[in-house]
Amino acid sequence: MNTAQSKKILTHGLGVTTGRVAFYIEHPPSIEPYNNLMQVSALANREIEHINAHCGNGWRKIFNVFAKFLFAAKLPDHDITNYSTWQSYRDSALLQASSQEALLFSTPDFSAKTYDWHIIAGRTYAKSLLRDQIFTNNLIWLDDEFAVDYNLRLIISPFLDYRQLSNIKINKLVEIIRQG
Repeated sequence: MNTAQSKKILTHGLGVTTGRVAFYIEHPPSIEPYNNLMQVSALANREIEHINAHCGNGWRKIFNVFAKFLFAAKLPDHDITNYSTWQSYRDSALLQASSQEALLFSTPDFSAKTYDWHIIAGRTYAKSLLRDQIFTNNLIWLDDEFAVDYNLRLIISPFLDYRQLSNIKINKLVEIIRQG
């Protein structure tokens, strides 16, 4: 194990501390308390609306694309199967205490085995982590936007934005997970 990975990683973000999937993005919402999180914290009901109202359209897109991905993936044993639309899941459960996902603003900690899948959103962010040797170079680049390491259950995908992670690319991400 390289020295960067053997150090204790302070995992922080939104959602649950263990679950089916964690997306990693570089920056948290720019308002308190999100910009100073020191742990993984579940969102309360309507908290996504609060973040959207105070942090802009970019955060609305992040939450929407995250929910659309979960709805398309229909991960085994994930609670999303109890919801009729991705919107109803987003509004009622996404990143809340009863959910099975996280949106993290820290580097992946593969030693903890806390999430079934780790998805780094954004090639630029992923390459900065690679450059800093946060994880191994066992990634297989499938194209310019997607990479996978099935041993670590790590995927690099486009950022959580409609233009970058379109419906077609969400389906590709789902297929990568199903192959693993």
